[in-house]
Amino acid sequence: MSHTIRGKSKLLARVRRIRGQVEALERALEAEKGCAVILHQIAAARGAINGLMAEVLEAHVRTHITDPAITSDAERTQGADELIEVLRTYIK
Repeated sequence: MSHTIRGKSKLLARVRRIRGQVEALERALEAEKGCAVILHQIAAARGAINGLMAEVLEAHVRTHITDPAITSDAERTQGADELIEVLRTYIK
């Protein structure tokens, strides 16, 4: 069972909070709030996204790369390759 399936409700709760932050940002823009308010809301949403990414990345590493139950080098390499691909996209 994948780590995203095991932690599905927790991850979905985080995504819903992030959606709420983005919706609050949209409302602030529509209400023509000041740039300081907008910047704080952007920073909060970005922090929440980064926190979610860190959580899923950590679970990926623990489940698909460092888990001692993985005996196949090919499986471990696949987990590492997936991580590298995502990190390259994320860092851009």
